[in-house]
Amino acid sequence: MKTDLEEIIDQVLIDEESLNKRIKKLANQVNEYYEDKNELVLVGILKGSIMFMAQLAKSIKINCTLEFMDVSSYEDGTESSGNVKIIKDLDTDISGKEVLIVEDIIDTGRTLDALRHSLIKRGANSVKIITLLDKPERRVIEIKPDWTGFKIPNEFVVGYGLDYQQKYRNLPFIGVLKREVYE
Repeated sequence: MKTDLEEIIDQVLIDEESLNKRIKKLANQVNEYYEDKNELVLVGILKGSIMFMAQLAKSIKINCTLEFMDVSSYEDGTESSGNVKIIKDLDTDISGKEVLIVEDIIDTGRTLDALRHSLIKRGANSVKIITLLDKPERRVIEIKPDWTGFKIPNEFVVGYGLDYQQKYRNLPFIGVLKREVYE
């Protein structure tokens, strides 16, 4: 069943060209920051970060490995509890390595803060955060990403990895979902 985008998307918040340009700039900043470091591990948070991480990794010019974690802190399904449950863990040891958490969006900050502390306890040299989208209005835990693609308003967004009920991740842009779709 094909869905007409006009029925679900209120507006395109960030178009594909803007995403590509910004991610390229972020990759250049990452390259510069880590140029003299060893053992960079990109840790993508599934499933939302996959498109951002793939695009970012293509422009990283230093040696790095790609890892993924699937974590959940939504015990009741609507609000993050901050109690992180690891569904899929890292496949490699990160002790002594530089870790860059690759996130699609930072909302309350609860899950990301708990995850960052967990990775630090595992012996990483450093744990930095890069996010495609940041919603500072929703922040409950004081956490600041090291690199941010775009600060966005408190809207329900989909596309470029972000979903609603596992749909719309494949959109090549970030769009605001119409309220009637999710309410």
